[in-house]
Amino acid sequence: MKSNRLLPLTLIALAVLAGCSTLPATNSLLEQARNDFTRAQASPQVTTFAAGELKLASDSLDKANNAFSKDESRALVDHLSSVAKQQVAIAQETAAQKAAELAVANASAERDRARLDARTREADSARSNAEQAQREAAAAQRSAEYSQRLSEASQRSAEASQRQAATERQTANDAQMNAQAARQQSQDAENRSRLLEAQLREMEAKKTDRGTVITLGDVLFDTNGAQLKSGGVRSVQKLADFFKQYPQRKVMIEGFTDSTGTNSRNLELSDRRAGSVRTALLGMGVGTERITTRGYGESYPVAGNETAAGRQLNRRVEIIVSDDGGNIAAR
Repeated sequence: MKSNRLLPLTLIALAVLAGCSTLPATNSLLEQARNDFTRAQASPQVTTFAAGELKLASDSLDKANNAFSKDESRALVDHLSSVAKQQVAIAQETAAQKAAELAVANASAERDRARLDARTREADSARSNAEQAQREAAAAQRSAEYSQRLSEASQRSAEASQRQAATERQTANDAQMNAQAARQQSQDAENRSRLLEAQLREMEAKKTDRGTVITLGDVLFDTNGAQLKSGGVRSVQKLADFFKQYPQRKVMIEGFTDSTGTNSRNLELSDRRAGSVRTALLGMGVGTERITTRGYGESYPVAGNETAAGRQLNRRVEIIVSDDGGNIAAR
């Protein structure tokens, strides 16, 4: 789950890095970055849950301070200060998210413990009642053995006590069986959840506001083509196996390119790559009614197109997996 929640933070960081050159060069940027870092460093929440992100911010601030002390250009100092400032914001956001997730997890665990305690108390009470009834029945039997002058009414009372003991024993057994069934159901649900998370982790899936997203990079397709390479086919096979296990899930396949070339060519290439993944899934037994495709061309970049690395990140196919109800949020 942790890796699934890092995508929004990664997008924030990339957007910040891409936009640094547009920030106004002001004398206060470095001071703002220093103040932001000092506040974050003083926060136990940030130092506990986002130590790695805070370290990155510290390194960036050191670079900005060094550039300032060496009287580098204002543009460079502003750029480094802005990067440090945004990395501090990422550390604060990461810490807030992790703290909230921990609180939710603790609350859920506490509820589970309370339910289990309640079931245990019920079972213990039933067993205690049954044991008490058994003792009462035994006392009645001993009294009957030593007294031959018991009336018919006394005998009926003893028989009634025995029937009550049997009923209470059955009640105790039923309570135990119900408690065992509840524990088994809970264990089964946990096992299914762990299996689902493990399968998604194996496909390097990430959770987003739209659903779970699996990204196929440009290296899994022929250069400037839509044909899947062997590595891409293996990735799609894992996805097909996943959909066979979870027939209620649907998928949206979206293709993207960098900004190189014409808009029409990029749109056509992104659409063909999405279609290539769809064709592979159909060939592996996934029903056509579960698959939707869309090509967006150079729209919705995840990195800047000024560098080769950024363009490679933008050349991708995103596979959005629906929730159990088959729902996928619109882009």
